[in-house]
Amino acid sequence: MPDNSITIESILSPQLTQCGLTGSSKKKVLEEVARTIATERLELEENEIFDNLIARERLGSTGIGQGIAIPHSRTDCCTSVIGCLFTLNEKIAFDSIDNEPVDILFVLLVPKEATSEHLELLSQIAEKFNNTAFCDRLRAANSSYQLYQVMTANK
Repeated sequence: MPDNSITIESILSPQLTQCGLTGSSKKKVLEEVARTIATERLELEENEIFDNLIARERLGSTGIGQGIAIPHSRTDCCTSVIGCLFTLNEKIAFDSIDNEPVDILFVLLVPKEATSEHLELLSQIAEKFNNTAFCDRLRAANSSYQLYQVMTANK
């Protein structure tokens, strides 16, 4: 990997890592995600974040299986890549490829022109989530800080 690659550690902040997000449906969870991001990143508009994530979901679910979804969108509303990690209080239906409900979300917002970075990050994230032991550690996290630590540890 080239030295100038964007890493998960460089785009994820403790403020956008949350354990125990609530929501009874995909729509409700994405609304809460958009609200959380807009609260932390004041330059972003909650409705625009939500609309972009929902528009991407309409193209096909971002549920990759085994209880994990990676909602993402390229958007004009951000100037740098933003990563957010959430575990859910309760599993929700997400139209995942394996039809299993989701309880871990890694949300990715990428500037419109950042196509290669977008694909590289999606690949890195999907690879991490392919490790069952890693996902078990995320699910076992009982605080947002611990969740952040697990996600950014180089294991």
